[in-house]
Amino acid sequence: MSCRLLTLCQYETNKLVKINSVRLGSLKWTLNVVILMFICIMMLWNKNYQEFDPVVSSVTAKVKGVALTQLPGLGDVVWDVADYSGPAQEKNSFFVVTNVIVTKDQKQGKCAEVPREGWVCQTDKDCSKGAWDQHSHGVQTGACVKFDVRRKTCEVSAWCPVETRSKPPRPALLTAAENFTVLIKNNIRFPAFNYVRRNILPKMNDAYLKGCQRGDDALCPIFRLGDVVHQARENFAELAVEGGVIGIQINWDCNLDRLMERCLPKYSFRRLDEKESNRTLYPGLNFRFARYHSENGVEMRTLYKAFGIRFDVMVFGKAGKFSFIQLIVYIGSTLSYYALTTIFIDWLIGTSCYQMEARQNYSERKVESVQDKQQCILSVSFVDENHLRLVRRSLKKSLQNVKPISVLPRKSTYVGFMTEDEELCCRRSSGPCITSSPLFHHLVLSRPLLEGVLLYRDPLCDLAGPTAALRHCAYEQYISWRVGVPPTDSHPVIPRCCVEKIREEFPSQDGEYQGFRPR
Repeated sequence: MSCRLLTLCQYETNKLVKINSVRLGSLKWTLNVVILMFICIMMLWNKNYQEFDPVVSSVTAKVKGVALTQLPGLGDVVWDVADYSGPAQEKNSFFVVTNVIVTKDQKQGKCAEVPREGWVCQTDKDCSKGAWDQHSHGVQTGACVKFDVRRKTCEVSAWCPVETRSKPPRPALLTAAENFTVLIKNNIRFPAFNYVRRNILPKMNDAYLKGCQRGDDALCPIFRLGDVVHQARENFAELAVEGGVIGIQINWDCNLDRLMERCLPKYSFRRLDEKESNRTLYPGLNFRFARYHSENGVEMRTLYKAFGIRFDVMVFGKAGKFSFIQLIVYIGSTLSYYALTTIFIDWLIGTSCYQMEARQNYSERKVESVQDKQQCILSVSFVDENHLRLVRRSLKKSLQNVKPISVLPRKSTYVGFMTEDEELCCRRSSGPCITSSPLFHHLVLSRPLLEGVLLYRDPLCDLAGPTAALRHCAYEQYISWRVGVPPTDSHPVIPRCCVEKIREEFPSQDGEYQGFRPR
């Protein structure tokens, strides 16, 4: 139990391998700078340092325009906003009549139904009294009557005469609606920031609204219907025949930061219904309405089947404002991108683009391989190479040709010491000098021993050359004997008496000495 508790007081961290390489260092910082630039660009482009709030809006529309049309059987008729606006539409939408089918002077009575499948008859037996369906104009009386000189249909109790025309006239009767205008008033609010705005800006006074045109001012809230349809990539004359649905999109993309505050509407237009008549069963948009009057005490009406365009105003948008919390969250989420640098460089080191010796050395230091089965690993050294080869014992190949699993540098006993004045005595208290010890002569000054050490290090070294190699080997022998392996970055100092003995035994040819510099 105590052992388990002790593990709670432990901390583990990853081991790092530092590679001293100008090429890899430059590549690392280049990649880091590229990633930093990408993060900053994306932060500024997407405004990830801001807190966002969706728009809440209301829309009202006011249509203006007058048209004079000639209707069959009615003559010249003036249409104003009360006539062509139609019934109340959905929220944030308005309707404009562009074409009509007129059935004049209808009254309650009995008359022949329009010929169609199921209603054509030869005798009264073909008609059922009280029958009707969704497409009939009235209720059958059970009688079969003449519709025209060639056909008979079932008689119905209905508003007579019934509407006989099904296809709207071409061209549309109210094509003048193309020049009608609509004033759109849009009020928006961003509750999180308590920010209120409208598309009629403070600078827009009555004189401005009377004279502004969309072609010159993209912020003008007054729209010509023909321009709206044209910007939706439609032909008003064609659309007016059967009608359709046009969307007016208002986008509010607001930046509420003080130094960059901007909150203005952007308008765009598109058709929302299917415009191809051959692709839909009931193309266009239409409805019916009637105008009633009395003649000689009999109630009568004129029926209008109106075709037109419905304009749906759709408001989108969001507002953003600087948030320190969002900035911290974004920074925290993007720190992981810097791992791409490590992944790429590790991959690069493992490829043939990098030197084999450095690649093997890095791999051995970074990753420790553990075998689930014991294998015999041999260390192989050649006199013409400055490194060791680690190979697996093979029964198929000779050791001379076995591919190494790794290549390691030879480890020298002494590395990187500085040269200093050697003024040290061999002992702290009085007594015999160490140079008088037989072991000093045997380990430090013995020429056969020093030659053996040099040949052990380099089997092909030239022993007939200058004595500098023997002198420095003697220095190393003394350090190995009395100091051992010194701590890293330390400097072993040889006593002056020992230096003099070594130089006396192995003198310099020119009498100049530069001090001992261990390898």
